[in-house]
Amino acid sequence: MEAPVMMNCAVSMWEEFMWTMPWSALAFLGVAVGAYFLGCFNGAVIVSKYILRDDVRTHGSGNAGLTNFHRTFGGPLTFVVILCDVLKAVLSVLLGMWIIGCACPGGWDFIVLSKYWAGTFCLLGHMFPCMFQFKGGKGILSGGAIAIMIDWRVALVVWGGWFVLVVLTRWVSLGSVWAGASFPFATWFVYRDWMLLVLSIVCGGLIVWKHGGNIQRILSGTESKLSFHKKKE
Repeated sequence: MEAPVMMNCAVSMWEEFMWTMPWSALAFLGVAVGAYFLGCFNGAVIVSKYILRDDVRTHGSGNAGLTNFHRTFGGPLTFVVILCDVLKAVLSVLLGMWIIGCACPGGWDFIVLSKYWAGTFCLLGHMFPCMFQFKGGKGILSGGAIAIMIDWRVALVVWGGWFVLVVLTRWVSLGSVWAGASFPFATWFVYRDWMLLVLSIVCGGLIVWKHGGNIQRILSGTESKLSFHKKKE
């Protein structure tokens, strides 16, 4: 390729980058806001507070999550909570893929980044919902759905370990701690990308941190075990 042609190509690429950079930043900001507010729609709080008229956060562990909801109320509405928390995670990731994919050139790398980016802010909304006094759930169900949306290999590590530990110990929290702790390692093994690793550490670290009380109870032997029956008052 002759020098003038190469120079013209370089100028064209630079102009494209400068043109898309503001739109890229706006796209990432929009996805962050949209995914956060989707995450704020906490299924356990919405069902218990507005359908059952009995806030799940006033029962059991006080956590606005699936496990505490099931132990407290049980029944078919548990599936509504599952659907809500899974659906918002799926919609958040799809939103991120669509917006960032349209605004940012770069193909597959940006698509993968959009999944992690949207998933991170969805989890932040789930754990710290502004519409529920920033008192949300621990993020394992939504986080697990996000892992499935990201890559089947990441999901296999996260969910595989969760399933084995829950079956062997009947401690859902122990499986959840594994899911959070293994997420960054699975991410690095699959992608070897520092930005994705940082986002995965944020997600996984928040999940482990949210289960701090459960870890203490596991160590002391007082953690509740999985039961398929409604908790008796």
